[in-house]
Amino acid sequence: MKEAIAVSVFVGAYVFIATEWVHRVVVALVGAGLMLLFHIVDASDAFSSEEFGVDWNVIFLLFGMMIIVGVLRHTGVFEYLAIWSAKRARGRPFRVMTLLMLITAVASALLDNVTTILLVAPVTVLIAERLELSPVPFLIAEVMASNIGGTATLVGDPPNIIIGSEAGLSYLDFLVNLGPLVLILLVVFVFLARWLFRDTFEDRPERAAEIMALDERDALVGGTLLPKALAVLGVVTLAFVLQGVLQYEPSVVALLGAGVLLLIARGETQAYLREVDLPTLVFFMGLFVMVGALAKVGVIEYLAERVIDVTDGRLLVAALLLLLVSVVLSAVVDNVPYVATVAPIVVALARAIPGDATVLWWALAIGADLGGNATSIGASANVVMLGVADRSGHRIRFVEFLKYGVIVTGATIAISILYVWVRYFALG
Repeated sequence: MKEAIAVSVFVGAYVFIATEWVHRVVVALVGAGLMLLFHIVDASDAFSSEEFGVDWNVIFLLFGMMIIVGVLRHTGVFEYLAIWSAKRARGRPFRVMTLLMLITAVASALLDNVTTILLVAPVTVLIAERLELSPVPFLIAEVMASNIGGTATLVGDPPNIIIGSEAGLSYLDFLVNLGPLVLILLVVFVFLARWLFRDTFEDRPERAAEIMALDERDALVGGTLLPKALAVLGVVTLAFVLQGVLQYEPSVVALLGAGVLLLIARGETQAYLREVDLPTLVFFMGLFVMVGALAKVGVIEYLAERVIDVTDGRLLVAALLLLLVSVVLSAVVDNVPYVATVAPIVVALARAIPGDATVLWWALAIGADLGGNATSIGASANVVMLGVADRSGHRIRFVEFLKYGVIVTGATIAISILYVWVRYFALG
């Protein structure tokens, strides 16, 4: 009975999110409330359970980084970067998009894709507005690039951290095994973006000329605040990279960084706190509770176990099936709780199937990370990007994202399947 209720509530919520009949924050809150009302999860599950409740590490990571980004926004550094990037691209829209995608992909591999989108998305909006273009195609392209780039490293995408912990895989393991694939996918994605967003690339010589005449240094304000904020961001970034050594969760690092920055910034605390995107945080909380309810009643585990049943001990079949199912489920639910639920099952599967079953972990990472590109709620970075777009007055509809996401996901997964087969099976 509880299984039917949980599935019905989640499917109903998903329909409302997809059709946008009701704002997604309202849907997430009502959906989470119904899960609690029908005792699918209780308050302890929703607010205290790592397995079935709100992932507070993600929430506070976002909260801390939103404060840091908010302080940076008051220094004019985003306007500086917007003008600098547009000038380097000579004001040509496709060059601007390509530059932003590559910057985002590299930064997502070094940091994580959620933090990167928080930093880059405001710059993107400003660049597009300077060129008198809609920022929507640019935002969609760069969040997809962030999910692709984040696949390359242990810290690049939150699911990778879970996989690395469960499988004992290092930063270097991810880089060596998934880095080459990511490079291939980025090259393909640049060409794919040229076709997908072709209607966006209308050159505006008069706007380009105006941009080339601007001096980006004039945009900087705030006196000593900028170097202080950049110093804090640098330390926070370094701590993210050295997470394995320092043994601090990214959320702790982000909160400490935000606190220190507010302390040394002084005077504008209320203005900086207003930069926090509360609706995005609330949406995440509701989504975590709904997905946690599905996990508690065994729906996600049941689907994953059916995958195991049909593999019949064949490693190649298991890897490809795990990859494909991860793509589908990560497009429907956030990939963080999905990977957290499936990881123990992959441990059991790796023990049961003969051969080097490490490939199963790479299949899970590829499917979960790239599957997040299919829908606007498939990855944490996507939801953050939607929040930035909303706050800038450019709402991105679920269907609008979907029409690009399905094509990009299909192309990248097709290449990934070939990569897995060639690298781990054909070449032994």
